[in-house]
Amino acid sequence: MPSHVLILGGTAEARELAAVLAARRGPRVTTSLAGRVARPGVIAGDVRIGGFGGAEGLADWLREQRVDALVDATHPFAAGITANAAAAAAATGVPAVVLHRPAWQAGPDDRWHTVASLDTAADLLPSLGRRVFLTTGRLGLAAFAHLTDLHFVVRSVELPDPPMPPHTEVLLARGPFTVADESALLYDHCIDVLVTKDSGGEATSAKLTAARHLALPVVIVARPPLPHGVTTVPDVAAALAWLGLWTTGPSPP
Repeated sequence: MPSHVLILGGTAEARELAAVLAARRGPRVTTSLAGRVARPGVIAGDVRIGGFGGAEGLADWLREQRVDALVDATHPFAAGITANAAAAAAATGVPAVVLHRPAWQAGPDDRWHTVASLDTAADLLPSLGRRVFLTTGRLGLAAFAHLTDLHFVVRSVELPDPPMPPHTEVLLARGPFTVADESALLYDHCIDVLVTKDSGGEATSAKLTAARHLALPVVIVARPPLPHGVTTVPDVAAALAWLGLWTTGPSPP
């Protein structure tokens, strides 16, 4: 059983894992956040905010804080920190795992267009629609800024960073969202194409179901590849099993 677990967080799974570990009164748990969200909410255990200074800085922190298990539960598109975590774990010998939720899978009635990047998504958009529901995060709008003839509805937890398309309507909201919510949004804003990243999981998948029901095309940006040789688990239960802390009974009071 590890004595100090570092969770690289920012996702619902990271928050859940920290809560379970804290409730079981097992190892010390520290969740590290990049600091891009001003109000991240309550997280069980210790919390640190900010970068480590690359793989070398993270390796130094692992040694200084005597971390003996590392769980990378960052967003599937946080390729930089995932690469740094893999390198730091290799340099220090700290066992590490990536909590990598399963990717979405298209069904027979889906009209998906899978692309490799935001730039490719932007190139494809004019051929698919004029009113775009863009849910790719607040940091990537620059890829679409040149599309002056399209209208964008952008949903984000916080205000997006410029540059952004000139015809952009921003909706500040935090999920999860229901299929009814997403269907109403698509209908009320006359959306004719959805753009999203392949985040996977169920928390943000309702928009895909709503788009399917409305027969809308969906542009999906594929995930970046994981570093070679990393160990992955699909969910919190599997992460707990990897840590050797999973039991089928309730958490202690």
